[in-house]
Amino acid sequence: MKAVTPASMLAAGVFASFAMGGGALSAEQTTQLDAAALDAWWDFQRPDVSESRFRAELVRLAPGSPAALELKTQIARAEGLQRKFAAALATLDDVEKALPGATPRARVRYLLERGRVFNSSGAPEKAVPLFRDALDGARSAGEDFLAIDAAHMLGIAAPAAQQLEWNLEALAMTQSTHDARSRRWLASLYNNIGWTYHGRGDFAIALEYFEKALPAWEERGGSSNVRAARWAIARCLRSLERYDDALAIQRALLEELQRTGEVDGYVFEELGELHLARDDAAAAKPWFGKAYAVLSQDAGLQATEPARLERLRRLGD
Repeated sequence: MKAVTPASMLAAGVFASFAMGGGALSAEQTTQLDAAALDAWWDFQRPDVSESRFRAELVRLAPGSPAALELKTQIARAEGLQRKFAAALATLDDVEKALPGATPRARVRYLLERGRVFNSSGAPEKAVPLFRDALDGARSAGEDFLAIDAAHMLGIAAPAAQQLEWNLEALAMTQSTHDARSRRWLASLYNNIGWTYHGRGDFAIALEYFEKALPAWEERGGSSNVRAARWAIARCLRSLERYDDALAIQRALLEELQRTGEVDGYVFEELGELHLARDDAAAAKPWFGKAYAVLSQDAGLQATEPARLERLRRLGD
C-alpha cells in the first residue's frame, strides 16, 4: 500500500460524517475515520511505522470522538502485530471505557481488535465470541467490510472443523457486496480457503483457490502480496509432488528478489524442501541454512513454530 503523509491526508479531508439519531451534534462528535485514509496509513509489513502514523494523528483528534476511538483500535492492532500484546490490551481497555457512547463502527472495530489480540497471543477460544459479536454488529450497521473481516477472522480462530464454513461464508458475503472496497477481500479469502483445504490434505482443491488468489492480488497491487501468492501456488505444487513446476516458480521468485535486493526466508526454505524432496540433501543444505538465518529472527515464528526453526537449523547445520 502506498505510503501517504498523514498531514496531507488531513488537509484533504480524511474524516467522513456519521449520521446519528438525536439532537444536533458537533463535527467532532459526528466524524469517524475515512476508510481510504486508514488504508493509506496502514503498512502491514511495518506495523511499527503504522503505529507511529496513528499516534501522530491521534493528538489531532478530540478525546473520545468516534475518529479517536477507531484510531486507537488500529494502534492496538499495530501493537499486536508487533507482539506487544499487553500494550495492545491496555490500549483497548482505554477504548472500552468510551464504548457506551460510541458509534456502531467504533464498537465493531473494538471487538475485532480485541479478538485479534487474543487470537495472536494464543487464546482463540477468547477471540471467537468477540468475532461473532463483531459480525453481528457490523451486519446491523451495514458495515460490509468489517462484517467480512469478522467472518474471515472466524475462519482463522474458530475450531478447525468450522473454519472452512466461516471462510466460505466470508467469501459469499464478499461476492455479494456492492462495495468496491469490501470486494478487495477476495484475494485474502481465496488464499485462506486454499490453506484450509491444504491443511485438510485436499491439495488439488487448494491449488484451485491459490490460483484464483493470484489475479485477485495482482488486481489489488503490491509486489510482496503477488510474490506471496505465487509462493503459495509453488508450495501447493510441492504437496502435489509436482517438484519441477514448484522449483521453477521458486527460482523465478529468487531471481526477482535478487534483482530488487530483497530477502525472503520462506523462498530459501522452499528451495531446501524441494531439493530434499528430490533426494538431494547436499543441494538442500545451504538453502536451509539461509532460511534459518532469516526466519530465526522472526519473533512470531520463534513463539509459534520453534520446532520448524529447529528443523531448519538442523538441516542447514
